[in-house]
Amino acid sequence: MNSEGLASGPAAYELIPAAGVPAPTQYLIQPEDVLDLRVFGEEEISNPKLRVDTAGAIQVPFAGQIQAAGRDAVEVGSEIAHKLSQRYLVNPQVTLAIAEAAPRYVSVEGEVKDPGVYEMSNNFTLLSAIARAGSTSTIAKLEEVVVLRDLNGQKMAARFDLRDIRGGAAPDPIIMNNDIVVVGRSGKREALENVLKAAPAFNGLFYLLKR
Repeated sequence: MNSEGLASGPAAYELIPAAGVPAPTQYLIQPEDVLDLRVFGEEEISNPKLRVDTAGAIQVPFAGQIQAAGRDAVEVGSEIAHKLSQRYLVNPQVTLAIAEAAPRYVSVEGEVKDPGVYEMSNNFTLLSAIARAGSTSTIAKLEEVVVLRDLNGQKMAARFDLRDIRGGAAPDPIIMNNDIVVVGRSGKREALENVLKAAPAFNGLFYLLKR
């Protein structure tokens, strides 16, 4: 794959938004989060350790399966209350909160000092990921840093110039759970291409945009 065909500049930020762009103010539930569900007066429905499954759904007695991932707790709690009121209770009082957020991870590969998989916090950025991997190596090609993302089954790839981001000339993109960051090697474009090809889930499935 020729990395010249990857989204870059403004097109890259359409795929991989930057820190500071409008974003949900509420925490969005993710697969494997643990939720605290309370239904007033209904101990058999309440569950202080309700785990979101890997597909992003939860199972609630008398309400059935509810898709939780990608939504905030208030919205999901309202849906639970609505379903319970249809099938079981009159005016149910439902509260839903995040009991434990599941760990998030980013993989950093290529020309960094300590490539590997790292746990990350919320609002983690590309600079954060590079720093977690010990910063770039002395032969890194800073204008060729690629972020790979699988979003709702769609494979995306975008190229960023780390020089501009570090210098404040370009915004710092937000990194999401299971993103892959690849730093190219100066003077050897084929090195980056080989790393990209080594990611089987993305090989031949990139979302490409012309510069």
